[in-house]
Amino acid sequence: MTLKRIKWKVWLMMFIGCAVCGTSCQNGQKEETKQQGYTLATVRAGQNKEIVTSYSASIEGRQDIDIFPQVSGYIVKLNVSEGDAVKKGQVLFVIDQVPYKAALETAVANVKVAEASLATAELTYKSTQKLYAQKVVSDFNLQTSENSYLTAKAQLAQAEAQEVNARNDLSYTEVKSPSNGMVGMLPYRVGTLVSPSMPQPLTTVSDNSDMYVYFSMTENQFLSLARQYGTIEKALQEMPAIRLQLNDGTAYEESGKIESISGVIDKETGTVGVRAVFPNPKRLLHSGASGNVLIPNTYTDCIIIPQGATVQLQDKLIVYKVVDGKAVSTLIKVAPVNDGKEYIVLEGLKAGDEIISDGAGMVREGTQVK
Repeated sequence: MTLKRIKWKVWLMMFIGCAVCGTSCQNGQKEETKQQGYTLATVRAGQNKEIVTSYSASIEGRQDIDIFPQVSGYIVKLNVSEGDAVKKGQVLFVIDQVPYKAALETAVANVKVAEASLATAELTYKSTQKLYAQKVVSDFNLQTSENSYLTAKAQLAQAEAQEVNARNDLSYTEVKSPSNGMVGMLPYRVGTLVSPSMPQPLTTVSDNSDMYVYFSMTENQFLSLARQYGTIEKALQEMPAIRLQLNDGTAYEESGKIESISGVIDKETGTVGVRAVFPNPKRLLHSGASGNVLIPNTYTDCIIIPQGATVQLQDKLIVYKVVDGKAVSTLIKVAPVNDGKEYIVLEGLKAGDEIISDGAGMVREGTQVK
């Protein structure tokens, strides 16, 4: 191999090496520029935003009343089926009335006997009074006659009370609905022996014309609500209507209202119990169901920034303003609720401020950005 050919190969290898190195260096610069990428934006005020907060909830009827018999006996008639709509006072069950009718007849007869005894005792007492005035009988006879009269009077009152009890017991053989509502399960059928001491109710009547929806909010959410409206009482009056998402993900067509908020924070969970009420004209909601309460929070004339414009340091949030072309960290305060994409800024920024709106996590204090 000649010297010229060797030199030519060396120069060729050096040229290829430089070309590869140049390409590698250029790629490295591009990656570095990409890592330091950011976006600037000018803060605007006067924006409106509604944020909906979701809370897991349980649904119950305004009244879920367990129906127990007040007298013992066999069920002889069943007037309803599961799921029937019933009115207040409607007869649901009939318990064997024969022994209670007999008891009532006996009580009525006892009242008549007592009335006759009282009439006799009263005549005797009045007659003894006249004889005593004529000094025919002694004080003992007069007192004895009076005591017999008082005893007969008390026996009549006792007999009348027994009649009232007998009438009540007879009326209790017709088990009636205490309110309007829907009938639950019917575990007992005709022929079953029932009593007031039975462990399971005859059925449950659920008043579901309006439904109670129960959920909990955290202590911080409770405090935020109180601060937003001034007082909890004012919040209950002025809060907007709330929505309900059913368990299948569909939206309930009727809107509801928060009716009460517990004044006690649960020590174990750190939450506050809340009760809302929803109308139920189509009987779509049922006791025992679950869903999600959706509460809107509306902010007007506010500043909104993307969450990518912030950096979290422990419990603090900062953004980087652009001042004289450099990044300057600024502490901000945001609304306690957010949609996971944007923050509503309460303090720390004003209209016209220029901030790094994307890539703030890659910027450091004093970084030249313009």
